Amino acid sequence: LDGDNGLTHGLVSAITVLVIACPCALGLATPTAIMVGVGKAAESGILIKDAESLELGKKANAVVLDKTGTITEGRPIVSEIFWDKEDDSEKQVLLSIEKQSEHPLADAVVKHLEGEGTLELSSFSSITGKGAKALYNNETYFVGNLRLMEENGILIPKELSQKAEIWSSEMQTVIYFANSSKALAALAISDKIKDSSAAAIKEMQEMGLELYMLTGDNKATAAAVAKKAGITNYKAELLPQDKADYIKDLQNKGRIVAMVGDGINDSTALATADVSIAMGTGSDIAMDVAKMTIISSDLTKIPQAIRLSKSTVRTIKQNLFWAFIYNLIGIPIAAGILYPLNGFLLNPMIAGAAMALSSLSVVSNSLRLKWKS
Repeated sequence: LDGDNGLTHGLVSAITVLVIACPCALGLATPTAIMVGVGKAAESGILIKDAESLELGKKANAVVLDKTGTITEGRPIVSEIFWDKEDDSEKQVLLSIEKQSEHPLADAVVKHLEGEGTLELSSFSSITGKGAKALYNNETYFVGNLRLMEENGILIPKELSQKAEIWSSEMQTVIYFANSSKALAALAISDKIKDSSAAAIKEMQEMGLELYMLTGDNKATAAAVAKKAGITNYKAELLPQDKADYIKDLQNKGRIVAMVGDGINDSTALATADVSIAMGTGSDIAMDVAKMTIISSDLTKIPQAIRLSKSTVRTIKQNLFWAFIYNLIGIPIAAGILYPLNGFLLNPMIAGAAMALSSLSVVSNSLRLKWKS
């Protein structure tokens, strides 16, 4: 195409515009940043199921924490059993009930009573958020929290009640074993607060996040754990649906809620939250529902995940900005806007190189995420 004529200039400009307007950089801006962000999270022990959760993490302004297995280690042990009148057959009934329960506290009781022997129960039923009920030898037995006892009109002897108050103030969970009329024993179950919990909670508060602790445990134990962990907002004696309702209430007040939990009882709340995070040592159901999983169950990974989300979204915006600026400047030049001024026409080969360079700059900017803390 030799010669200085309008047809030649027009054809060159048209080809150059087509080359430089290729939306490669715009197309790479978001997926490359998300790919690197998800990979960086995986390296840090944070598994993210989808891009939406990674992006929503940036917007979260309220974090709701379960107590057992999230703030605490999730390895409960029975520290003491106080019997009204100790009886070997009643120990066997208690062990038989707890062996059929899937609650994590039941495992602690089973380990503590191992070797006592079991009995064949006539029936067994789990009561969500409260405990369990069983029938043996025409007698109904209950294992569970104070709410379960009160709802069934079960008398708690004074000595058991006094023990329970002491245990609760020491951050121990209290459950009762009872027949249809009165409590036969009170059990103290301890679960240490993770070494990292207080530091992680303080870090999240410094990031401007509102922290809440929701638990099905009694008020005294919840208050003691919340105080040691550094949380001022907490709710105790909640059923699984109560946790979900509390999250909905926060959402109605304009909060973007991240829920962190590990148990079956947390699955409804996890499904309700905007960002759902499960602990890797928790139940399979919780991990199935959650969009993020912390493999090590280390609470310090939560602020790390939120920071990574912010960095990823910031990188996406940078990529889109530079890709847009490239097209905003490049297309008019390729169309020949400078030709009337100085006779400059952009060569299609240079336009191709510029297009490739814009894509390379977007990918390089995304890769910077790998080296950010």
